[in-house]
Amino acid sequence: MGKLLRNSFMFLSRNKTLTKLAKKYGFQFGAARFVAGDTIGRATKVIKELNKQGLVVTLDHLGEFIDDKHEAEKMADHCIKTIEAIGKENLHSQISIKLTSMGLDISEDIVIENMRRILKEAQKYNIFVTIDMEDHSRCEKTLSIFKQLKKEYDNIGTVVQAYLYRTVYDMDELNEYKANLRLVKGAYKESAKVAFPEKAAVDENFKHIIKMHLLNGNFTAVATHDDEIIDYTKSLVKEYNIPKYQYEFQMLYGIRSEKQLELVKEGYQVRVYVPYGDDWYGYFMRRMAERPANVAFVVKGIFRK
Repeated sequence: MGKLLRNSFMFLSRNKTLTKLAKKYGFQFGAARFVAGDTIGRATKVIKELNKQGLVVTLDHLGEFIDDKHEAEKMADHCIKTIEAIGKENLHSQISIKLTSMGLDISEDIVIENMRRILKEAQKYNIFVTIDMEDHSRCEKTLSIFKQLKKEYDNIGTVVQAYLYRTVYDMDELNEYKANLRLVKGAYKESAKVAFPEKAAVDENFKHIIKMHLLNGNFTAVATHDDEIIDYTKSLVKEYNIPKYQYEFQMLYGIRSEKQLELVKEGYQVRVYVPYGDDWYGYFMRRMAERPANVAFVVKGIFRK
């Protein structure tokens, strides 16, 4: 039943008609728990509150699967405005970007052009930019673009996914770039031809790549809500005496908030992934697919209305 529910939400996350309806009707069905509003002003208020609690942030202006050059350019403009807001408000925040929002499905040249504009602006404010990873079909292009941009800019990192077989080999190549990486389990529905189908195998590979990247001396963002992975990372950094400036934990806005604060009190840096914008539907559906508890929360919210 749980697998069927997850697959259903992943299917719905790619439905363009429902995406349009979600934009029209806004945050009526529980999305506000996971998305910090539809404007940068609302997101700024959320970030300030998180910063007060000792949490740092990576801010994502939501949008993906854009197939029009001008729309991709507008998304890049939004990202630049986001950077300006972070800098002017002196927020402890980075930004995260999906390359499909920058035109990846149109042309790699368009993506490079948009990303250069963003990275130049981010340099002015000393803001770090992470390229989010999307589904397997876009992995090779994403890593190729990251490698090209990394040769030009220092303020850029990307994401690798533990559920993909290819990730260990990708990390060998990325080590040559001393890449700042966010390590995640992976949130897209993938074929067993390209991804580990069982959770236990994914978890073991996750631990393997965490250790691999940390011992290579690279900055490692461990993005997880799983206590087993968190405890493993704590033990690992203690065993190898890895300094705290070399790693951080990352979690999603609205999920395990108490755990985030607990880790901060223990002295760990915790970065909260904070999405905002009106194109929130696909992101929201993936959060529903990941955890049945999220579905229960939303259903309760609907019946309260």
